[in-house]
Amino acid sequence: RGSSPCLASFCGFVLGLRTDMRVLGRPAGCIQRGFSTRPSAGMIKFRGPSVKKPESQPRATFSRQKTVGAFPGIHSMQFIDQLEFRAAAEPIPIYRHVGTDGTLPDHLEMPFSDERALELYKYMLRVAVCDQVLYDVQRQGRISFYMTSTGEEATTVGTAAALEPEDVCWPQYRELGLFIYRGFSIQEVVDQCASVADEEGKGRQMPIHYCSAKRNIHAVTSPLATGIPHAAGAGYAFKIEGQNRVAVAYFGDGAASEGDFAVALNFAATLGSQTIFVCRNNGYAISTPVSEQYAGDGIAVRGLAYGLPTLRVDGNDLISVYNATKAARELCVREQRPVLMELMTYRVGHHSTSDDASRYRSVDEVSTWTEDGVSPLGRMFRMLRAKGLWDEGVEKQFRAAVRAEVINALKAAEKKQKGPLRDIFTDVYDELNWAQQEQYQELLDHVKRHPKAYDLSKYRPS
Repeated sequence: RGSSPCLASFCGFVLGLRTDMRVLGRPAGCIQRGFSTRPSAGMIKFRGPSVKKPESQPRATFSRQKTVGAFPGIHSMQFIDQLEFRAAAEPIPIYRHVGTDGTLPDHLEMPFSDERALELYKYMLRVAVCDQVLYDVQRQGRISFYMTSTGEEATTVGTAAALEPEDVCWPQYRELGLFIYRGFSIQEVVDQCASVADEEGKGRQMPIHYCSAKRNIHAVTSPLATGIPHAAGAGYAFKIEGQNRVAVAYFGDGAASEGDFAVALNFAATLGSQTIFVCRNNGYAISTPVSEQYAGDGIAVRGLAYGLPTLRVDGNDLISVYNATKAARELCVREQRPVLMELMTYRVGHHSTSDDASRYRSVDEVSTWTEDGVSPLGRMFRMLRAKGLWDEGVEKQFRAAVRAEVINALKAAEKKQKGPLRDIFTDVYDELNWAQQEQYQELLDHVKRHPKAYDLSKYRPS
């Protein structure tokens, strides 16, 4: 966490050059609450300055007719002789296709087939069932920690479906849908949460800190916003190499309060990085509501301030999230510039298993976001049921099958060994230095003195 965001962006740039990772209720946190629709992804209207700036700005005239040259660094010039404080800009509407009744307006079309819609809904259901089982498993003491994506399933599945496999992603920690969509198996999910030796992180990370280099997804990290500057740097590398790929940074409204966010947006905007910044504005940063985080119009307005084409999207509408991401990627690659998307959603669950959300929000508040049609799952269910593609009985069977898959994966994971004790110290340097060797020996001595406290049969030998 100690490294500067500037260095992080540079590291992301180098990573992009040198590494090929193929080896509803009312939306909270935004002042404008209107919804807009567009016929297709190609008709989505981004907010922000145009790509091509005029070759020379016109000279402006003050009321006393004294002419001056154009000031650099601004997009327009208008002089006034009365003080006028500005506290807001043009409101940013929320892009939506499917309303809470689960219907698509007659003048709009789905961007994919009914079969594809059902497929994406099943991905969302897999995330929801996984979350439910593993949350309960943590309460039983079988894993140490967990975080759910309840209420936010459309934000990750919708974006993942619209991206290309070669696009490199930096997740925050509620992106299980991204991992599962890209082929992360239920067994891999459970192995990571159980900290077994043969999962990709070698069992050394906290649960839900997934990673998958072969799927172009970086590791989840506990410190907020550290991946955002990396994505800005990698996106710049993709630009200068002329690659048809983008870097994608996922983060929440709380992470947008970190300095890394501001630095990353400015770097990406001035350098023209092929980076998509995806903010899940779910109303809370742990226990801090958005009303106490910022006084401005959500997160999207910050993209405008830094000169990024910006969208605000109904994050509970899978189709809108898909359309917006598709359009953002096309713009990002075609015009070689970054895009900010603010996905308006709501965190239905606790922040994590270490949190008790009932201490800072009411049951009534949460219940308004779990109603059919408001939640992303309920909205898609209504649409699919109306089309005759899904019903309550089929859903019950599907959920039961996924639940059984998760439980069987857990049983398999509990039979696997943890990593060797030496792995606590490896992979920091090429070889253990003298300090690490001393610490490793102290650990071995401690375990030897307390044999009844540690069952070494659960660990691979060093």
